[in-house]
Amino acid sequence: MIKAIALDDEPLSLDLIEAYCQQTGDVNLIKKFTNPKEALKFLRKFPIDLIFLDINMPNLSGIEVLKEINQNTEAIFITAHSEYAVESYNLNAIDYLLKPFEFDRFLLAIKKVKTKITVENIVEKAIFVRSEYRLIKIYLSDIKHIESLADYLKIFCENQEPIVTRMTMLDMLALLPSNQFIRVHRSFIVPIASVKIIRDKKIILPSMEIPIGVRYEKIVSEHFLK
Repeated sequence: MIKAIALDDEPLSLDLIEAYCQQTGDVNLIKKFTNPKEALKFLRKFPIDLIFLDINMPNLSGIEVLKEINQNTEAIFITAHSEYAVESYNLNAIDYLLKPFEFDRFLLAIKKVKTKITVENIVEKAIFVRSEYRLIKIYLSDIKHIESLADYLKIFCENQEPIVTRMTMLDMLALLPSNQFIRVHRSFIVPIASVKIIRDKKIILPSMEIPIGVRYEKIVSEHFLK
């Protein structure tokens, strides 16, 4: 299931996107926004896979919003102005829907998102982090969990000592695919596939238990209990 939000200053457009998402059966539209600042505030706390984004909005354009997003999120631009098409592709938006659009065209855009996510999951992905004056390659499949320690992160991996790097949690979330990792506490990020049990406000991993932070209870519930 693709986790998504929609941002458009026209409520009727948001309602149409919501209806189309329900029809696909593949998209969980978590929230709708008419205010760009509220959408960005949400995105700083909760990772998502996809944002439907109107370009021509007052105060802050969709293009400006996309530039502010510092997580691995796919974007589908939605607008009544065809002249923005080139700019949207320059920003690596996965598709561009020109209003008014029919369900068949919407479904084609969603298929592009599904294909890209599938390909990313198949390829063995890795990130590089700086530790002890060198860059270290870490395969995503090796990460057991990540813990925040003041200005540092401690990355626990299979069959090796934890790797300590000077990064913020937001910087790390920007590197990690949102469909594979989730922040469950101000101090913990966990691989989604490793979550075996959720009990008593705790995430049970194969090697340990991690508390679910109060601020993250809703996103955990929306992701695992939908």
